[in-house]
Amino acid sequence: MWSAYGGFTLDAMGVQLYAFILPTLLGLWGLSGSRASTLAAAALLAGAVGGWAAGSLSDRIGRVRILRVTIAWLAVSTAFCGLANSYNEFLIARIIQGVGFGAEWAVGAVFLGEVAAPAARGRTIGAVQSAWATGWLFAAATTSLALWLLPANLGWRAVFFIGLLPAIWIFCLRMRLHEAVDHGRSARVASWHGIFARPMIGRTVRGTLLATGTHGGYWALATWWPAMLRIERKMSLGQSTVYFAALVGGSFVGYYLSGWVSDRYGRRVTLATFASGGVATVLATTLLPLSPVAFLILSACLGLFALGIYSSVGAVLIELFPRQLSGSGLGFCYNLGRGLAGVGPLAVGSSIGSMGIAHSIGLYVTVAYALVLLATVLLPETRGSELGTMAAPG
Repeated sequence: MWSAYGGFTLDAMGVQLYAFILPTLLGLWGLSGSRASTLAAAALLAGAVGGWAAGSLSDRIGRVRILRVTIAWLAVSTAFCGLANSYNEFLIARIIQGVGFGAEWAVGAVFLGEVAAPAARGRTIGAVQSAWATGWLFAAATTSLALWLLPANLGWRAVFFIGLLPAIWIFCLRMRLHEAVDHGRSARVASWHGIFARPMIGRTVRGTLLATGTHGGYWALATWWPAMLRIERKMSLGQSTVYFAALVGGSFVGYYLSGWVSDRYGRRVTLATFASGGVATVLATTLLPLSPVAFLILSACLGLFALGIYSSVGAVLIELFPRQLSGSGLGFCYNLGRGLAGVGPLAVGSSIGSMGIAHSIGLYVTVAYALVLLATVLLPETRGSELGTMAAPG
């Protein structure tokens, strides 16, 4: 459990550092909105490849072996970002980082799904998924501290090296991990393209739709929210950190609440409730003239809905597929959805000139959560499903 929590924390921190150093890079490098969005989208698109490839490979040779590789890849590639001296170098580093970013969550989530009891799978995934909020908070805190202590041209680089030592500790923990099931037997009947065979293709499409909507809403927020606080709301670095901490604090509650509700009342009810709540709160925070106190409270509510929904998404994607296809299925749906969601940050960046950051966020997050609601109608209820095996096609 701790190796998964630690890995998810570094995963979140490493990829989210970009959003927090973005206001600094906009000034130092003179990045346009479209170029800044491309750097965000590149990691997401690379994550789609890394997640599917790692998930498929883990179906064949086991989750633990892949998890040892992903944590090392993630730490080293994140450090590469801090060495970039030009836009093109940073873009390449973000692509390499994105591969490890997608692989770590995809394989880690399936491993958790295999060790968790079916009746508590939502709560188990929710508890470990809260590591994303921990990593997000670490990214905000370390960036604020580095930019306060160091010159801007050094501070933004320093933050990308912070995860190296924790990664060594997590790697050592994973050297003592054992597989939850024997994957050697499954590998003889499973195939990476089994998720596209007739019995599975419908679930693959619906799972991808769910992941695209969930990621689309989150990444539009995560990429541009810090910049919106600093640029449009004219907050200082310290003030923006407080408001962002409220959003992250709300997400902690959301992860646990979503996991509990999904185990008790079902995945579909939870998805619909959290997506609707996300739409309501993002429209309120981006369209209404709120007082500082009201904005702070609604920021926490936005974090609860926008991040909490992931606890249910992870459980659904694990339960949609038989065990010998779960790595490939979750890896493909979750990470292709994340890759497609790269359109969100790009769309926000291209709309800033005409709509402003806040209104652009509100529009594209609403569209994304509408996709989640559509997917919820189409998906079967999977609460309490056993991760059984079947004669996997192809």
